[in-house]
Amino acid sequence: MEEKIEFKLATIEDVDSIVKMLADDLLGSQRERYEQPLPESYLKAFQAITNDPNNELIVACIGAEIIGVQQITFTPYLTYQGGWRATIEGVRTSSSLRGKGVGTKLIQWAICRAKERGCHLVQLTTDKKREDALRFYEQLGFTASHEGMKLKL
Repeated sequence: MEEKIEFKLATIEDVDSIVKMLADDLLGSQRERYEQPLPESYLKAFQAITNDPNNELIVACIGAEIIGVQQITFTPYLTYQGGWRATIEGVRTSSSLRGKGVGTKLIQWAICRAKERGCHLVQLTTDKKREDALRFYEQLGFTASHEGMKLKL
């Protein structure tokens, strides 16, 4: 990518583009509801994220166009001598730019942000069905060191 990518905290005006991006893949299309107007649940979630000082919803932009998104949650732990962790969630890039380095820049930005916040660890999860994503994260130095488990409610 030759054009300069800028990163910023998302605004309420960005939520439409974010949800559209989240819904624009095989798994996302099964769980997201991109429609006009957006379901109120997305706007409520956005407000909760922005009201929490330990959550950041970050968009990657070229000019006014949003080309990527990720959420970073900073969590204090008693383990690691009271250390902080950063968890990266909801990473998506514009489908027209996948494979062009946007995802790499998003994750690198998140790692730098975690260091700024004094985190000792960056963690993330990805669906096991996302084989390309698994390879992508491994290429960036992440290791599958733990087995994650979820319980849907």
